[in-house]
Amino acid sequence: METALTGAAFGAALTAAGVYQPAVIVSQLRLENWHMIQAFLTAAAGSAIVVTAANVLGYVRLPPRSFSSLNLFARFDGNVIGGILLGTGMTLSGACPGTVLAQVALGIESGYYALAGAVVGGIVWTGLVLQPNLLPTPSSSLSKPQTRLSMYEQLGVSRGTMLVAFEAICASVVAATIYLTPPSTAKGGVHPVIGGLLIAGAQLLSILMRKSLMGTSTSYEEFGDWFWGLFSRGKMIGLPQRYNNMVFCSSMVGGAWLLSRFAPSLVAEIAPLRIEPLAAGVGGCLMIIGSRLAGGCTSGHGISGISLLSTSSVLTIGVAFAWGAVVGLLMG
Repeated sequence: METALTGAAFGAALTAAGVYQPAVIVSQLRLENWHMIQAFLTAAAGSAIVVTAANVLGYVRLPPRSFSSLNLFARFDGNVIGGILLGTGMTLSGACPGTVLAQVALGIESGYYALAGAVVGGIVWTGLVLQPNLLPTPSSSLSKPQTRLSMYEQLGVSRGTMLVAFEAICASVVAATIYLTPPSTAKGGVHPVIGGLLIAGAQLLSILMRKSLMGTSTSYEEFGDWFWGLFSRGKMIGLPQRYNNMVFCSSMVGGAWLLSRFAPSLVAEIAPLRIEPLAAGVGGCLMIIGSRLAGGCTSGHGISGISLLSTSSVLTIGVAFAWGAVVGLLMG
């Protein structure tokens, strides 16, 4: 029940924030509109305060995220390569592993293709990459204990100092983009800052009810596990035991739909943007493979990981947005 309620809250928050729309995502990556960044940074900053308070009070013990390493060229190579694939997939599909669920709930056509591609990505990842070991297994628990996983450890400052600096950076970027860019003319919805605070509120609910942070890309890996558990060379094999993440993401669809049904004034009108089915499907597949390679997506790394001040999360999301912008500008 806790998982379902938290998922519904997250889905509703993403919908109210308006960051689920393909036009908002693509225009952000093309550096044409800053709605997504305003909501994203507000959500990350709010979540950082919530997570820090929960850790300090002893309610939870949530350590920074480890690096994802393929041992190809650096201990963070999985974060870099995964971020590149994630950014490419986001630009092609106009979706993220979490926002695509809200797109489906609101009947956005490209979202169906992106979700289908994401499901295929989960199946490919679990059955054709991990099981045959085609790539060195990305690991967040390498043979040697990892130290200095957080930004404050990397910089040699206290956690409190890093938190204050992070909050100041987020506030400055949000304020600057609000001042320098024209406001949205879409009807309905909430201001992106309010939307970001709603997402941070869903994070608070997740900590209080589940003592864990939000994330979505693991659900696609879970689905892949179930797929290969049911069908392997035409024979039934043992079924996996985990399914909580799939429950979380299914509830996100429900939460987004309920908000659009019973509080339509909180949902902005959908901006028109035509995304070809093939691009949406390929993008959906790439963003899941990239997310799993990096050990998290725009919610797991972007909202939750960054709120832990994790260096790997900042690196993954930084690469994803930067590379996505390159792809977006080339496509535009």
